[in-house]
Amino acid sequence: MFQVRDRVVHPMHGAGVIEEIVDERINGQRAQYYVFRMSVGGLVLKIPIENCESIGIRPLSSTEHIEEIIAEIPALDADMNVNWNHRYRENMDRIKSGDLLEVSRVIKGLMWRDRQRGLSNGERKMLHSAKQILISEIVLVTGAEYTDVEQKIDEIMMLGDR
Repeated sequence: MFQVRDRVVHPMHGAGVIEEIVDERINGQRAQYYVFRMSVGGLVLKIPIENCESIGIRPLSSTEHIEEIIAEIPALDADMNVNWNHRYRENMDRIKSGDLLEVSRVIKGLMWRDRQRGLSNGERKMLHSAKQILISEIVLVTGAEYTDVEQKIDEIMMLGDR
């Protein structure tokens, strides 16, 4: 169980801080919720405590783990399915996994695809969301500025082969 002021990651929204724990009654049933504020953008979510594990809420990565992920990005294989529907589902599963390397794979694949063929509106939104998930965690772990991290991520994603 997390505590107030713990820094955690929501797989679909990115990194943030638990601001409080509240009791609420919804549909006649009482439950406890984490009030989670994203570090980037300020989005506030109420996450049922009993569902945190199934949602994939996890503690922040260590600085060492972040450095490992960044070092692995240039060598990532980011080949993507040609069929847009399959590609979209595969990418969504990668994002939902909460694994930063898989999120990086989505970002790299979509950035390369954008460079070569362009992206649909749905894939452009997915790219933005995936980048925000990765960048928000790096910012919270390292204390770096969002724009600096974004620029660095954009640069390293285009290194190496796709």
